[in-house]
Amino acid sequence: MKLQRLLVVIDAEHQQQPALQRAVDIARQVGAELHLLKIEYHPSLDGGLLDSHLLDRAREAILRQSHEALRASVAHLSDEGFRIEMDVRWGKRRHEEILARVAVLQPDVLFKSTHPSNALRRLLFSDTSWQLIRRCPVPLWLVHDAKPRGQSLCAALDPLHSADKPAALDHQLIRTSQALQAALGLHAQYLHAHAPLPHSLLFDAEVAQAYDDYVIQCRREHREAFDKLIGQYAIDRAQAHLLDGFAEEVIPRFVHEHNIGLLVMGAIARGQLDSLLIGHTAERVLERVECDLLVIKPDGKG
Repeated sequence: MKLQRLLVVIDAEHQQQPALQRAVDIARQVGAELHLLKIEYHPSLDGGLLDSHLLDRAREAILRQSHEALRASVAHLSDEGFRIEMDVRWGKRRHEEILARVAVLQPDVLFKSTHPSNALRRLLFSDTSWQLIRRCPVPLWLVHDAKPRGQSLCAALDPLHSADKPAALDHQLIRTSQALQAALGLHAQYLHAHAPLPHSLLFDAEVAQAYDDYVIQCRREHREAFDKLIGQYAIDRAQAHLLDGFAEEVIPRFVHEHNIGLLVMGAIARGQLDSLLIGHTAERVLERVECDLLVIKPDGKG
């Protein structure tokens, strides 16, 4: 994983910029260049009674003022020697503007601050973070708080691909974690959570009698697959954790108990219909964790 070109979304609605702070911290360590993107939008200037010429002038004035304010806010970084480029643009659908900039710039990582959301907002397409989780083709670093929670990262793996992930994605997650460990000095942990079918869902009496054997076999298969995956890399066994339970419950608990600062997860896009559904493991986990989340897509897929 490269860390040379970092694209940071500047939040126009909040004064605090955790994503910028995280990107600056990383750029300071590895000498990366920073590209800042700020998107402005005001409904009152989206049509209405004013003619188009006046609307264009009003938008241009807002963009100019916003650009000047952004430049002033990061002047101390320029003075420190950071390489910074800024882009301020107008857009109602922020995620589309962000993805358009990603397509042109091809950054190594996209940084964005994340804020509490809810199911209804996601269903109505109104939260940018959820759209980016599904559609961003480059690694997406969602920043929870300006101050890092800890100096450890955790990669959530799925060696049996029960979440319908391609097998190569687990290897990407491991390689990414190892690269971050080397570049940023983070201590890497590797986690796989698995859960057999609940006993209450087994209505067949004969199958129910064999449930204990099923649970033992299920854990054995997950252990063998996890050990095989981890064994292909120089990973200490103390760093590898196989835990029982559903990922959306186990992972946040592990993050809290081990003071994890960055959770590395894989995500796949399943088409436009998926944008209507709530259920991605990455999304359910993000609602519960109190650390940064790095979302990785399969190579060559957005």
